[in-house]
Amino acid sequence: MNRDEHSRAVLWDMDGTLIDSAEQHWLAWRETLASEHYDLSYPDFIATFGQRNDTILRRFFGPELSSADVDRIGGAKEALYRTLVRERGINLLPGAEPWLMRLHADSWRQVVASAAPRQNIEVILATLAIGPCFDAIVSAEDVQRGKPDPQVFLLGAERVGVPPARCIVVEDAPAGIEAAHHGAMRAIGVRTTHAELHADLTVERLADLPDDAFERLLRK
Repeated sequence: MNRDEHSRAVLWDMDGTLIDSAEQHWLAWRETLASEHYDLSYPDFIATFGQRNDTILRRFFGPELSSADVDRIGGAKEALYRTLVRERGINLLPGAEPWLMRLHADSWRQVVASAAPRQNIEVILATLAIGPCFDAIVSAEDVQRGKPDPQVFLLGAERVGVPPARCIVVEDAPAGIEAAHHGAMRAIGVRTTHAELHADLTVERLADLPDDAFERLLRK
């Protein structure tokens, strides 16, 4: 058996996959965009949930929105989001903590691979005290292309030294599942925010995953 066969990794999306953050993001986007005289609807929020801020803002305000405005509005939104997390707390989704602990104990490399800013990820990991489970973070600042481009996952695999074929992505969004497959990785879909996910294995909640789910996917 060669070295690659000993290595394996799980690349976790964060919002909607590991944590139930929809309310905090919704409140932060709604308040921030209201100050820009934009009335955000909840369906429009859900349709863009988990995407990069530049993608979200240019969808709402048009492709001509300047990078300076993207940084200004997005920065205000993320600062408010972090304040809400610190003040109100945040919850892991059902099954997330047991799987994080089990995979860590079984020597899987684990990566947060998210479109969120690094400061957001660090606040979440600190608030929930789950930082020791992870070997690397890939955040919005690390990539130039958002999902469904596989860049975020390929970089995560590279950072923990695991080949894509030995990586499993856990996602709640169609674009994330597509990104995993574009990167030649298998994917577990969690139907937290989207009913239809074309993953290699799909469940309603992480708590519903079979005990051998991750090992079985690598054997396929």
